[in-house]
Amino acid sequence: MSHYQSRSVDSQGHVAWSAEEDAIWHDLVTRQLSVIENRACLAYLDGLKLLKLPQERVPQLPEINKVLQSTTGWRVEPVPALINFDRFFTLLANKQFPVATFLRTREEFDYLQEPDFFHEIFGHCAMLTNPDFATFTEKYGKLGLRATPKQRAYLARLYWFTVEFGLVKENDELKIYGGGVLSSPGETLYALDDERPLRSQFDLQTVLRTPYRIDIMQPIYFVLDDISNLFELSQKDLIHAVDNAMLAGLLPPLFKPKETVDA
Repeated sequence: MSHYQSRSVDSQGHVAWSAEEDAIWHDLVTRQLSVIENRACLAYLDGLKLLKLPQERVPQLPEINKVLQSTTGWRVEPVPALINFDRFFTLLANKQFPVATFLRTREEFDYLQEPDFFHEIFGHCAMLTNPDFATFTEKYGKLGLRATPKQRAYLARLYWFTVEFGLVKENDELKIYGGGVLSSPGETLYALDDERPLRSQFDLQTVLRTPYRIDIMQPIYFVLDDISNLFELSQKDLIHAVDNAMLAGLLPPLFKPKETVDA
């Protein structure tokens, strides 16, 4: 259960953010902009320019929707702090990206496990202006709607290692497009600059079979040759790929079990 509660949205789609929330947003955005400048992929940086996110206040959903709908036909949809999988996949399948309308507190400024407004807007919405990324995300939602619970578990790894934690090559350099990385200063530096994680060429079967944990720095990132690879993925028979991955089974995890991880 979430200990956060989404803020109500008025008839115009606006949230009455507080002065403290505006200040938290400002501090989150300015800190992260300095970190991602030379690390985010071009598609993300281009999308960020289009969004023109304000720094002195929390942006409003209609401002985001105006840009998304004019570029890829997407929109953001306010949701409670947590939603079920059926709701999640239905929204994506209809080109609606779920956004919980709460912002982290100062006490959890550096990290929280739940996706808050900063994570969803700053981390993901810039990429949703990119047609290849947007098409892949829509297809993912449609696949999830008709998948079985076990197939969904394997599909979740595809989302995790692309939309949330994906890397891409640009001019022989590694760049970030995953929102889970781009909304975290620590993981942004870790994903590209640290020698500890593995950075592997994207392989669909390997991705579908690789376990992950949400509460640690990722031990492995998968690298696309180009953002257009996401559109190519969307054209594949991904459910067939999932079924093959289910037959093969999971790969050994690259992390310790949660209960034995060092404090």
